[in-house]
Amino acid sequence: MILTKPPAPDRPPRRLALALRAHALFLVLVSLLATVPAIALVVSAGVEAEAHGTPMKPGSRTFLCWQDGLTDAGEIKPVNPACKAAQQVSGTTPFYNWFSVLRSDGAGRTRGFVPDGELCSGGNTNFTGFNQPRDDWPLTHLTSGATVDFSYNAWAAHPGWFYVYITKDGFDPTWPLTWDDIEEQPFLSVDHPPLNGSPGTVEANYSWTGQLPANKSGRHIIYMVWQRSDSAETFYSCSDIVFDGGNGEVTGIKEPGNPTEPVPGTCTATRRTTGSWSGGYQSEVTVTNSGDVPMLGWMVDWTLPSGQTVDSLWNGTPTYNGQSVMVHNADWNGSLDPGESTTFGYVVTGDGGDTAAELPCRVG
Repeated sequence: MILTKPPAPDRPPRRLALALRAHALFLVLVSLLATVPAIALVVSAGVEAEAHGTPMKPGSRTFLCWQDGLTDAGEIKPVNPACKAAQQVSGTTPFYNWFSVLRSDGAGRTRGFVPDGELCSGGNTNFTGFNQPRDDWPLTHLTSGATVDFSYNAWAAHPGWFYVYITKDGFDPTWPLTWDDIEEQPFLSVDHPPLNGSPGTVEANYSWTGQLPANKSGRHIIYMVWQRSDSAETFYSCSDIVFDGGNGEVTGIKEPGNPTEPVPGTCTATRRTTGSWSGGYQSEVTVTNSGDVPMLGWMVDWTLPSGQTVDSLWNGTPTYNGQSVMVHNADWNGSLDPGESTTFGYVVTGDGGDTAAELPCRVG
């Protein structure tokens, strides 16, 4: 893994990712959250990456507000005032989908693409409530110039790179966040670190070690941009921090219960052949929200038999890697309430037909 500074904020180097902390270390983190008012940022090794997700160290607004609001029964009942205000604006769906602050058309763009005042949502209207200028968001305590471990949840596996920015001196959290508040260049960039753990879980993440900017004090926002290298999909996030000599302690959230239970929503995918001919066939896949919470997106993946290729696909966004196929929702059919379904279809060239009636499906 190589940490570099890119030549320009809108032209990423290659890819960054966070290596996952060991499962046991994450459970220790959760345990500490449940027993003390502040938690330490655990140091972990970095490798290579790919993912749908959001920063966990320092925690993004959506991740920490999910922890703040999640009850043992799986309901969202925020305690933190800023998280409560976000729920009043955007409802509870963004809390269950804390890993989906993305723009499918982002292509790594920042200034001039994401509007001022909407940086924390990336301009995604599903997360408008998290743009609110306040000084009472959950807060991570850090030391200026210190070397720390960064951790980014890997809800889904995709190659990509990350840029880590910070606000300028004099930043005021009670004013709307604009691009003029952000330093022109990222202070860290990481190029395609590897995936650790199983995607679709809270434990799966990427981590890397890096040095925080020196000579900073007081309140700031660490702003992360993560762009897939296999599509234009780009993720944006705000992590509220304070440089006060801290070592990664988090304040402003209540006991989060067990953030690995329940999984934030579930989905199923069933496939049927709608037509076949010599040397090819057409299939339709039905995706259903089989959980009890709303979801903002879904992913379905499978492996084609040798000799088969997808000629065309509609109502979804495909990614191909050899015989592996991954399909994300299109912009218009990712939001599904419990029990709701949508479909996508595709045409394959090659002999052999479909290989399975049920396909793996994940929320995200």
